Amino acid sequence: MADSLVIVESPAKAKTIGKYLGSKYIVKASMGHIRDLPKSQIGVEVENDFNPKYITIRGKGSVLKELKSASKKVKHVYLAADPDREGEAIAWHLAHYLELDASDTCRVVFNEITKQAVKDAFKTPRKINMDLVNAQQARRILDRLVGYKISPLLWKKVKKGLSAGRVQSVCVKLIIDRENEIDEFVPEEYWSITAKVSQNGVPFEAKYHSIGGEKRELGNEQEMQAVLDAMESGSDFKVAEVKEKERLRNPAPPFITSSLQQEAARKLGFRASKTMSVAQQLYEGVELGKEGTVGLITYMRTDSTRISPIAQEEAKEYITERYGAPYMPEQLRIYAKKNSNAQDAHEAIRPTAIMRDPDTMKPFLSRDQFRLYKLVWERFVSSQMSSAVLDTMTVDMISGDVKFRANGSKVKFAGFMKVYVEGNDDGAEEEHKFLPPIEVGDMIPAEAIEPKQHFTQPPPRFTEARLVKTLEELGIGRPSTYAPTLETIQKRGYVAIEEKKFMPTELGDLVIQLMEEFFPEILNAEFTANMEGNLDHVEEGTQDWVKVLATFYDSFEKRLEVAEEEMKEIEIQDEVSDEICEKCGRHLVYKMGRFGKFLACSGFPDCRNTKPIVKDIGVPCPKCEEGKIIERRSKKGRIFYGCDTYPACDYVSWDKPSGKPCPKCESMLVEKRNRSGAKLQCPSCDYSEELQDEEQEEA
Repeated sequence: MADSLVIVESPAKAKTIGKYLGSKYIVKASMGHIRDLPKSQIGVEVENDFNPKYITIRGKGSVLKELKSASKKVKHVYLAADPDREGEAIAWHLAHYLELDASDTCRVVFNEITKQAVKDAFKTPRKINMDLVNAQQARRILDRLVGYKISPLLWKKVKKGLSAGRVQSVCVKLIIDRENEIDEFVPEEYWSITAKVSQNGVPFEAKYHSIGGEKRELGNEQEMQAVLDAMESGSDFKVAEVKEKERLRNPAPPFITSSLQQEAARKLGFRASKTMSVAQQLYEGVELGKEGTVGLITYMRTDSTRISPIAQEEAKEYITERYGAPYMPEQLRIYAKKNSNAQDAHEAIRPTAIMRDPDTMKPFLSRDQFRLYKLVWERFVSSQMSSAVLDTMTVDMISGDVKFRANGSKVKFAGFMKVYVEGNDDGAEEEHKFLPPIEVGDMIPAEAIEPKQHFTQPPPRFTEARLVKTLEELGIGRPSTYAPTLETIQKRGYVAIEEKKFMPTELGDLVIQLMEEFFPEILNAEFTANMEGNLDHVEEGTQDWVKVLATFYDSFEKRLEVAEEEMKEIEIQDEVSDEICEKCGRHLVYKMGRFGKFLACSGFPDCRNTKPIVKDIGVPCPKCEEGKIIERRSKKGRIFYGCDTYPACDYVSWDKPSGKPCPKCESMLVEKRNRSGAKLQCPSCDYSEELQDEEQEEA
């Protein structure tokens, strides 16, 4: 007969834990939060020390009734919500509703959902940590004050449905600032000179380095020509210096929340929200056949790279047995905190058992679960392995007064690279090209000297990975807030995504202008980061949460009064297109949606007709030869290409048709893009060719 009730957030977690605890425990799910601030009002008594007025979340009545009934039939109630601020707050709300004694040791936390971790946690239950609860309350109230005080002002002065948020506003400003940098960017010309050479039949390249012993940039064609003129008229280079050395490359640390989101975006193409959703599934448990339901990764909301000694020893044993002793460093790796604000409350994200390798787990996982688990497993294993050893070689060659330099490298010992190599934001994969044996004094013939004109490029727009990285570096928000923040700014229409990059909308630009004028501290990255630090101090018990809110609200209230008086009403006019609505005859207007602009009837809400904006790419349809290929978007926002005569012609392609025929079979070549670059490829045969630089820049 059960004598204990355990309450967790989700049915999946309840199922996993229930199997570990046995028949003496009833495990039920609260289905997340049970109480929150009301949606219909601000719900905070500012004059009464910011006292929050919590209400039961609509729809939770039957769940709470069931929990209340179950709690009266047992001797002990344990609250096992997630091990973070939010989980602590859920436990606190449950304790309040179930009328548990505040002195009860009813809180149970574990960083991984494995049999041993869960059983150990129940041996040492503790009281609810009110410092954690107050840090969560302070954040919730702070965000409520900002959102519920500024948003109505924006509704009144601009349009209904707008919102402002403490973190989301800074996020939008970063995107706008980057767009302004791009708009204001003035390209600068520069030239490069590449020598195509070979030694003992092995071709390689050398780049212009310096002239007359001075490293001089080539800013125009005249300066480039001066270098060519300074070279000897013969076709040979003389080797002046050869440097060979070993270089160590260290592994990346195990994942924290932000680095997991970044790497999943780079390598898997996952949005931050998808990464967290799939990680939650792996954490809460997956059915592994005879083994039952098992949590496969540790808690995924963490900013600590710390690894438990037990997990490190397991990794050491596995790596030594699987790859050999040289692949294990002499000392176990300990990674420093990435920033001083890291909480270090939990371990890094790692597999709960290193022996559960991805190939063994694949039959039990969905495609997305497998890909993310493989990423976590490989990152953790590689983080515990030996450094890679690279042989590098630098060769300086001279012709007249001009020096050219060739660099090469090869992997001497793979070390951690045998398992995993961290991605980068540019998507390019690292190449290791070694140079042939070369000695000082060798004469190396030049097969070609190729000068090339270039222009500097503006800073890139933010991808999700870049934006998450920037938010983390600036200390804005917490990793667990990044995914919902990025979703919110898109839903509000403040930004759109074009080719997986964030672009601000006119609406976003307008809202941020108003925020900059009347609430500059909200948009100040340093101010926002400092506020995060204050919340951390509340969690640590070194700062009073009411004082943190009072300090903020004192100046915020004054700014609200000024904004109410001085902010002018702005009427947003939709841009009218030349197209006529085929349903009612009114003009269609341009609207901004989650995936960019679209056309909608100006008669909304009487007429709800909408149309995508199609873009003619200037290529005839390869199927019917009568229509033109246009760029369109799927319902999920993904770009594809199709014939403008659809449905008469059903030609579609995810890859952009180039308009060029295949020299082998005459099918139209399409542009294929991956992390190593772009090329033209035939969809009908095996022909492919590299895209030229000019074509890549246009694309």
